Amino acid sequence: MPDTPLSAPPVPPAPVILGDEPGSFPHSVLAERHPAIVRQVRESFPYGPEQHDALDALLANCTKGVVEPLPADAHDVDRWSAWGMDAYTGRSWFDVPWLWSESHFYRRLLDAVGYFGPGPWQGIDPFRPSKLAELDSRETDEELAALDELSGRPVAEQTAALLHGSLWGNRADLGFRLSDAEAEERAAVPGLVADDSDTLRTLLGGTGTLCLIADNAGRELIPDLLLIAHLLAHGRIGRAILHVKPYPYYVSDATTMDVVDGLRRLTRAPGEAAVHGRRLWAAMADGRLAVRAHPFSCAPLPYADMPDDLRAELTTADLTVLKGDLNYRRLVGDRRWPPTTPFAEVTAHFPGPVAALRTLKSDVITGLEADTEAALVTAEGQRWRTSGTHALIQVRS
Repeated sequence: MPDTPLSAPPVPPAPVILGDEPGSFPHSVLAERHPAIVRQVRESFPYGPEQHDALDALLANCTKGVVEPLPADAHDVDRWSAWGMDAYTGRSWFDVPWLWSESHFYRRLLDAVGYFGPGPWQGIDPFRPSKLAELDSRETDEELAALDELSGRPVAEQTAALLHGSLWGNRADLGFRLSDAEAEERAAVPGLVADDSDTLRTLLGGTGTLCLIADNAGRELIPDLLLIAHLLAHGRIGRAILHVKPYPYYVSDATTMDVVDGLRRLTRAPGEAAVHGRRLWAAMADGRLAVRAHPFSCAPLPYADMPDDLRAELTTADLTVLKGDLNYRRLVGDRRWPPTTPFAEVTAHFPGPVAALRTLKSDVITGLEADTEAALVTAEGQRWRTSGTHALIQVRS
């Protein structure tokens, strides 16, 4: 059966974010980032004429054309029909919800390179070279080496450090760096714009189940895996379920293969990194760590519209942690909420306690204190929303 029909948001809705305003961040993603991604993918593999022609057609279509229907024999045509395909066909990519437009771009990109097959390129991740380069980078070596010193610190200090490592690891986002090459060089703001970390730690204090909905692969997924290993080792959780994407998405979003690559990277590293890696490998074998790749993970819809089977699974978790900017947009709804809109209200639809760990890279924001918003606007205008130099930890328990 198709995924559940669209449901009403939990509070009176703010306007849905579109990409139709020149000069806006969403417009720049559609007009500049997506073409850059097409060019990057084209150069990453020795594709043949068929893939080159399809990529050229996608480049022209997504910048100057309209949304076209999927082929009638596409394996997921019914799913995308339920996700809004019929309503948006024939409209400009800039005139439909930005979340939908972005998501559909990646679906069409995989079609262009033959990912869904049949053929020799079936199942080949077009973003894999960039992901592997990041895993093998000097920066990753340095971050893993820091675990050796951390292992001698008190457990509470280790927990705090690994939690913030998971949070700030979100800056290692390949898609974000394509449109803002200097993002990672700018100093992160020490204070978070919202910080519910104390509440989060109280929810990580037993033998229950943690669901972690991952965002990016590579240098972001590694800190996520390290945090899970630490929580398992010290009895802060009894089991972890790691939700990843069923196919490549948003340049660097994590898939099952990226989890495997991350675990291999840890186990072959020296020192404490390898200890964590072996611990996670064993946890996979005995079921204390499981990986899920639900189709809704690649849906162009908010989590308010999640299907019943996913909702039932998340209901069993003692806590669900959503990583990254895209998951935040899907959690609260990709709308122009007033920044002081209560986080608890816009996440009331979510089954069970939920936490968001997010580095700010898009306009949507909720749950800020009025004086925090005022100070940010005074200092930076609206740049703080998208610069990647601010972060938040928000919890609804």
